[in-house]
Amino acid sequence: MAQVLEGIDVESQAPIRTWFGVGGMARVLAHPADEDAVGRCLAYDPHARLLGDGANLIVHERGVDELVISLDRMAGVRWGEHEVVAEAGVNLPKLITECCRRGLGGLETLGGIPASIGGALVMNAGGAFGQIADVVSWVEVMDRQTRRVHRLERARIAFGYRTSGLGEHAVLRAGLALTRRDPGALRQRLLEVMEYKKRSQPLGANSAGCAFKNPTLTRDVEGLGAQGERVSAGLIIDRAGCKGLTIGSAAVSEVHGNFITAAKGGCAADVINLMNEVARRVRERFGVELHREVAVWGESERTEH
Repeated sequence: MAQVLEGIDVESQAPIRTWFGVGGMARVLAHPADEDAVGRCLAYDPHARLLGDGANLIVHERGVDELVISLDRMAGVRWGEHEVVAEAGVNLPKLITECCRRGLGGLETLGGIPASIGGALVMNAGGAFGQIADVVSWVEVMDRQTRRVHRLERARIAFGYRTSGLGEHAVLRAGLALTRRDPGALRQRLLEVMEYKKRSQPLGANSAGCAFKNPTLTRDVEGLGAQGERVSAGLIIDRAGCKGLTIGSAAVSEVHGNFITAAKGGCAADVINLMNEVARRVRERFGVELHREVAVWGESERTEH
């Protein structure tokens, strides 16, 4: 390891910081500062896990054996007249604020979404007002096996609801096509988006945002919707009687049913088990399969209670 990762900041048995504030460690955590260093990390472990802001992640207490690559040192931004080039480690909320200040519109609809640019691209982060795919021009990625860098134009990226197909690569940077607008109007729109989130979501809790993707109904479900309709996971969880449900240190939020929170000093296994239990109850009550929006690392086939 020393030879391959020489010159890269590497930690052993390092905590993996997530927005839940609980969970296991990485056996080896690397902080590459540039593209060449990312390539050397992938040469060491082609199956390495890429870590962004930890905002959409829970890590089981057993931890992660694969190399974890944190892109927090790759956070450069190049500002153009209508395009912003942001590296994978750039903090999305800070970028949104700066774009508004500079009069560059397009990202303000993503206000309140905690993510790095890389993580936001991989999951096509979004909400009620838009998604990051709406402003992507291109994304540069590194192939895990060959370690070659490819630029993928927007038309070649399989963006969909909370998916992109980019996860098989290491995302390095993206070009975002923005629109010149009045900075004051952009700030006002960002405030409106944030106010909506504050009213409807438990933003102050230890949570990774929405735990599940909004499902598309495979048949008509009375009281929920018609076949082919995408419905709110929070609504279904509420109707299944799961609001306020707890397992150990984890709880389904009373504010929004699709938010699972972790108590300070709690454990990740409780969060994982609660997600499993919520999905089971929804399946049993409505025959609807919930799919996680939160990524889970270190989970085995059976999670201990």
